[in-house]
Amino acid sequence: MAGTDDVQPSRLLTLPTWLISQTGVYAHQLLTEALSTADARGYHYRLLAALEEFGPASQATLGRRTDMDRSDVAEALNELADQRLVKRTGDPVDRRRNVITITPAGAKRLLALDDVMAEVQAKLLAPLSATQRQTLVRTLTRLLEHHTASCAKIPDR
Repeated sequence: MAGTDDVQPSRLLTLPTWLISQTGVYAHQLLTEALSTADARGYHYRLLAALEEFGPASQATLGRRTDMDRSDVAEALNELADQRLVKRTGDPVDRRRNVITITPAGAKRLLALDDVMAEVQAKLLAPLSATQRQTLVRTLTRLLEHHTASCAKIPDR
């Protein structure tokens, strides 16, 4: 049958895991394209948001707060430092580590990226009403919090 090669099995369309992962693929594509157009990456947004909200932090703390691998944190911070969006200073308590601080230019850049993120959210959630969007965010937050707490209880092997 012509035209049915891209139709997915109905069984898959009843599985939340399938629907979430497929929506996630589309969301990631939208996000990557929009941030690329703004000459940024998702890691940049995560790090700037964490610094703006929580203040200066070590690279290790930033990695934990943003759920990023340490090598990705270092690379993204190098990019942000090259653009003068963050500044590194020696930690007065532990000279082996740096403290990262968002600069005024970084705070301004974060506001511009907030606009980019808002456009991506609007595009992704276009078929939903404002109430449905709020419900979706609450539901996803509840799922994430539950599973994050469950994972924290699993001992390291």
